[in-house]
Amino acid sequence: MAPYFSEMFAALNKLKERAEKFLNEKNFVTDCLSKIEEWTGIKKRYLAIGATSLTGLYLVYGYGASLMCNLIGFVYPAYYSIKAIESEDKEDDTKWLTYWVVYGIFSLGEFFSDIFLYWFPFYYVCKCLFLLWCMAPVTWNGSQVLYRRVVRPIFLRHEATVDNMVSDISDKAMSAAENVTREGTSVDNDEDDDHLKRQ
Repeated sequence: MAPYFSEMFAALNKLKERAEKFLNEKNFVTDCLSKIEEWTGIKKRYLAIGATSLTGLYLVYGYGASLMCNLIGFVYPAYYSIKAIESEDKEDDTKWLTYWVVYGIFSLGEFFSDIFLYWFPFYYVCKCLFLLWCMAPVTWNGSQVLYRRVVRPIFLRHEATVDNMVSDISDKAMSAAENVTREGTSVDNDEDDDHLKRQ
């Protein structure tokens, strides 16, 4: 149990260091925070903590919490996915692909259960925390854990069956498209023949 806590504290310290590093970078958010800091005299760190706290409260009590939660679960990962695509390192590509697989499965499950889950008071806070855990910059983040322990074993067990189904559906779709194209061409030729006969 002690190694787990030491790893968790190390991850929290790493997260704190990343937050400090982010607050010292030059970007739109830190520029706004700097202007607010100059205007109010409150340090950027406390402003960031306050904004995070307000976001948490909004997820509990605010109207449109679903949109806010989905933005948190989408915008940051989308930005870093684009950066991963543009980088030479392929490890970060795998990390973000894993996140999107888990996010897709979660969204699909949520689509069918949202009508029930919506009534739980802290649902959007829990969803947001889950998505933050899935994108956390640690080796034991949610997307890695869920992929290794749930998604991958199920996928490997049913991979051949799914491949066969996809192949069959693809063949049937191609055949149907060819038939429609053939029938469309046949109808066009018949219309042309009728038009020529009338002249």
